[in-house]
Amino acid sequence: MRIGWISRVLSWVAAALVGGVFGVAGTIAHSVTWGPVPVGLIVGTIACGAILIAIRALTHDRGAALASGVGMLGMLVLISGVGPGGSIVVQESLSGRVWIYVVAGLVLLVVAWPRIARVPPRTEAPKAAASTSVAPPPITDVPGADRRPAGDVEPERGDRTGLGT
Repeated sequence: MRIGWISRVLSWVAAALVGGVFGVAGTIAHSVTWGPVPVGLIVGTIACGAILIAIRALTHDRGAALASGVGMLGMLVLISGVGPGGSIVVQESLSGRVWIYVVAGLVLLVVAWPRIARVPPRTEAPKAAASTSVAPPPITDVPGADRRPAGDVEPERGDRTGLGT
């Protein structure tokens, strides 16, 4: 079944919006730490990677995954600068740099991942194997079986030994 171009473009727009939402959420949460553990970076990476993989798997379309990734990266770039009040969401720190590269790497990995097509099952032997092996002859005769057609009835003769009475 072919998908129309309008449906495809609408799915790309929806994927870009979803990617933008996840990009904003991950960018805001990436700096959360619990002691020495960067919980926000870990959860944001898992969430953004999961939505990218889900979009790619559900739509079977690199374009939708790319649109989602562009939405993520676009929102990351948009809110990572200095805000009008002087606030900075992505600080110039190790976690800020790691977050930017992780999101870009996730998008690149999911979009560039090769499509693995399902191979149909084989119904016949390969030609090389078929030519080397000798197939047994087909069974055409069963010893001891009655060779008359099923509808053929023998006339009544008495003792059925063929000697007659």
